[in-house]
Amino acid sequence: MLTPYRSLLQIPGARTFLAGSFFARLGGAMFGVAVVAMISGRRGSYGLAGAVSAVGLVVLAVTAAPIGRFIDGRGQRRVTLPLIIWSTAWGGAMILVSLLDAPSWLLFVTYAMSAVVAATGSMSRARWSYLLDGQPDRLHTAMSLEQVADELSFVLGPAIAVLLATTVLPEAGLIAAFVLYAAGSWLFVSARSTEPPVHVDASGGTLVLRNPAVVVVAIVMVLTGGIFGSNEVVTLAFSQAHGYKDMSGLILALFAIGSATAAVVFGTRGVPGSLARMLLLGTAAMFVLEAPVLLVDSLPWLAGVLLLAGFATAPTLITSMKLAQRLVPQSQVNESMGVVFTGTIIGIAAGSAISGAVVQHWGARAGFVVPVASGFGALVLAALSFQLLRRTTGDPASEPALQP
Repeated sequence: MLTPYRSLLQIPGARTFLAGSFFARLGGAMFGVAVVAMISGRRGSYGLAGAVSAVGLVVLAVTAAPIGRFIDGRGQRRVTLPLIIWSTAWGGAMILVSLLDAPSWLLFVTYAMSAVVAATGSMSRARWSYLLDGQPDRLHTAMSLEQVADELSFVLGPAIAVLLATTVLPEAGLIAAFVLYAAGSWLFVSARSTEPPVHVDASGGTLVLRNPAVVVVAIVMVLTGGIFGSNEVVTLAFSQAHGYKDMSGLILALFAIGSATAAVVFGTRGVPGSLARMLLLGTAAMFVLEAPVLLVDSLPWLAGVLLLAGFATAPTLITSMKLAQRLVPQSQVNESMGVVFTGTIIGIAAGSAISGAVVQHWGARAGFVVPVASGFGALVLAALSFQLLRRTTGDPASEPALQP
């Protein structure tokens, strides 16, 4: 089953940029939790910690698409290297602010500035799109491999950040996050032979946000992100209500493991029909598998439901990223994926905020309405936009299955 993945790693330079993007993504997955752990540990305020983390998330979301557009027009290496220096410098300043107990407003400023980064996950997918142009079956496998890397980083990253912050010093998790991001990004851009060519017309073309099909996919990702963000908050609250708050991390890890497993399997299978159909099936599966969470009354049942629900997320995310590439010319791939990535980030933030408010007013079990409603909304939108996406992509009726 793993033969298609092994063949990808034989491409010259692939292992280098994939390893670099993984370490950078691992650092990226640590940032939010590391900031919360640092500020709450050093200043004793979860409110301040959450506010600072939210500001960084907003900056990341707002800048993702413009930076992607800039990368399309200037090149990955040329844009990423200065941003590595920029982000690391501001990150170092933030750590000093914490160590010196400087005014709290400096935490907002330094973290916001450090969040202006190049998304290695999007750039890595753009490299596969360039390297495997005209090879849809291998590109499908590559997108699945990218999703596995995402899931692993979000399982390992937060755990490492919390461990360092609680056993070494409050700033240790954030220091490790910046080191991993900087080193991984540098390793990523060092694989110059795999970098897509610069498209000189990228900066002067029509904005991707004017493409209705891309906007639809981005909104589907907002709703998908809503599932992620709300599951995190409500699982934490539900676990605490049952007297086992420390189990929430394990339960959420099962959700990610389910998604990673689905990504591995999905990558060895052909897409059953058009990408529009695959998006519709993926969102339907997300809703159907998430809905039973409304009935859970114990932690073991919650763990089982979220493990199964995780199996539906990877195919939807993989399909969305493939659509982000298919719906635009090659000269706008990074920008398009930046828009879709922004949708996911906005969804995670909104899902966390809305579910937190629901839990506060109506309790933990009521909070699970938020991810279920998000899944239903994604399904409805995928159904309403089915013809638009199929017409815009010009997908064939089916794609060949991969051979093991």
